[in-house]
Amino acid sequence: MHTMKKFTSLAAILFAIAIASPLFAQTSATSPAVATSPAGAVSAPGGPPNPQEMMKQMMEMSKLNENHKLLTDLDGNWNFAIKMWMNPDPNAPPQQSKGTAVRKSAMGGRYVIMDVTGKMQMPGEDGKMKEMQFKGMGVEGYDNVKQKFVASWIDNMGTGIQFSDGTYDPATKTFTYTSEMEPMPGMKMPVREAIKIADNNHMTLEWYENHGGQEKKTMEINYTRAGKK
Repeated sequence: MHTMKKFTSLAAILFAIAIASPLFAQTSATSPAVATSPAGAVSAPGGPPNPQEMMKQMMEMSKLNENHKLLTDLDGNWNFAIKMWMNPDPNAPPQQSKGTAVRKSAMGGRYVIMDVTGKMQMPGEDGKMKEMQFKGMGVEGYDNVKQKFVASWIDNMGTGIQFSDGTYDPATKTFTYTSEMEPMPGMKMPVREAIKIADNNHMTLEWYENHGGQEKKTMEINYTRAGKK
């Protein structure tokens, strides 16, 4: 979905440039001095955007930077141990399980795709807990236009796509993402994820859910690189 939105946006911009180009060619010889629009594209007063400047900006927005490298540096194979606090009793021990994750760069380093496999205890149709195979996939990137980290997530425990965006704090080496989940119709729930990079071989994800204005940590995942660098 996120990729389709990108494709649609690019197609719309290229279509606008295609329309603007002949108009610009007809008017540029007699146009007065140009002015810069709020969007940054150079245009003649009352005229269409300068197609050359629009294309220049598009190319500039497509370049990689240090934010993309922060994500691709985490490429590789990882093992993880997960704790989940699903019991409403705050004193109840968390459910624990393990799994593996593979992170790979895509689109020349513009995105990172993460495939996750594991097992976890989930209630079956009879209400009893049983071990189930878990599979998930995430896509992460840095949006130069929004100037934010962006991510999406799908797994075999649902049919929706979770979208989130966030920031990175170099002082603490922590990514912070926010999103909104709707596990049941009308049951919308704000979520905050804190991903701390301890070093090149270790990172931790803490998942916080907001229930009625109260934030509660419901999941923690500790990742260790397989075959440490």
